[in-house]
Amino acid sequence: KKQEELDFLNEVSCVPLQQGLRHLQTAFTNFFAARAKYPNFKKKHQGGSAEFTKSAFKFKEGQIYLAKCKEPLAIRWSRQIPSGCVPSSVTVKLHPSGRWHISIRFDDPTIKPLPVNDKAVGIDLGISSLLTTSEGNKVTNPKSLKKHYRKLRRVQKSLSKKQKGSNNRYKARVKLARVHQKIVDIRTDHLHKLTTQLVRENQTIIVEDLAVKNMVKNRKLAQAISDASWAEISRQLEYKCRWYGRNYIEIDRWFPSSKRCSNCGHVVEKMPLKIRQWECPKCQTRHDRDINASRNILAAGLAVSVCGASVRPEQSKSVKATAMKQKPKL
Repeated sequence: KKQEELDFLNEVSCVPLQQGLRHLQTAFTNFFAARAKYPNFKKKHQGGSAEFTKSAFKFKEGQIYLAKCKEPLAIRWSRQIPSGCVPSSVTVKLHPSGRWHISIRFDDPTIKPLPVNDKAVGIDLGISSLLTTSEGNKVTNPKSLKKHYRKLRRVQKSLSKKQKGSNNRYKARVKLARVHQKIVDIRTDHLHKLTTQLVRENQTIIVEDLAVKNMVKNRKLAQAISDASWAEISRQLEYKCRWYGRNYIEIDRWFPSSKRCSNCGHVVEKMPLKIRQWECPKCQTRHDRDINASRNILAAGLAVSVCGASVRPEQSKSVKATAMKQKPKL
């Protein structure tokens, strides 16, 4: 900060600078523990974030005053902070699209466990149908990326024609970032509404533990799988179940949910993805592939939660069920 070329660092509070060093230390710790790649420098045009701890901001009369700022932040609130709650940290982030976003951390006493009910649901994640429940309900995949793909391609093509370092290239980059941001907003809004509805209606939620990072290596399905955000669905269900006192269970990824008949338990040898309807050769029951898989997931999760066998406990009210080793599901 004493160097002339870095004198601008004195214009802001020292707290976000210290937090940046702590984040860098965490990044190197993860690198040496083989949990992440080597840290790299962040680029200015990709946005950035600044974290302010309790000593670097004031929360007064519903307004937030950052250190070395006389005026409060002009915030358009998505939700109001409940009365009696005191923020512990504030993170200000600039998205590549030019939109500022503020995240406020606080303990919310209004989040309490929901009334207990006896409903349990098994969930099978998919592409054409985002998810299928054991009750036979299918939720359509909004496919936000596919809907905006033509516009995204046009804007990306325009950006590639602009001269590097020019003002027109900067404008084209911001325009492209706004399209990406709109796709993310549509996807995030849909997933939050969907997962909240599932948690409110069901006491026990059972899903598969999918290896999404390995599945996206398939070049034909990578874009569709990424657009569906299966990992984000599981993440939201897990922490919302923890918030509202629900039970969250994950079935082992090798459990043959699609190849097993939910009526008699017979397991077929092969089940290609192109087969959406099939008939059990043993009991002649005709199945919808996704509904049958969700019912098997429900049955396996309930069996494990009752008997307690082959269960790896994780966080409170969240368990991961391990089925017997089977051949990988096709």
